[in-house]
Amino acid sequence: MSDLQLADDILERIRGLDGRYHERAYLFVLAALEYGQQRRAERGHMSGRELAWACRDFAVEQFGLTARTVMTHWGLHGTEDIGRIVFILIEIGLFMKDESDQITDFDAVFHFAEAFDRSYPWAGVSQVQN
Repeated sequence: MSDLQLADDILERIRGLDGRYHERAYLFVLAALEYGQQRRAERGHMSGRELAWACRDFAVEQFGLTARTVMTHWGLHGTEDIGRIVFILIEIGLFMKDESDQITDFDAVFHFAEAFDRSYPWAGVSQVQN
């Protein structure tokens, strides 16, 4: 089986489970897991929180100022969406989970507007509210 055929088979299984997200969102989360693993001293289990932040960092590195736009285009509006994708990838056997892992581990890890729009040094100086 070629790599292309394997990728097509995986995407077909994903399509059969959930149609909320663009196919590239699933591939992105897979790549973000690898990105997060490479940044660690030792490979191993990543918590939902760690994976959500790896997705954020990877998106910013890959897409820069358009990261939030790209994520939104794929149907990702919050870290809860990342969690849903992770658990679909678990269901089809591409990810493994620990007993303690729950989809709620991804709830409100960060807000997309804050994490993508306001994190750039040139995003403007925050005004102090009195």
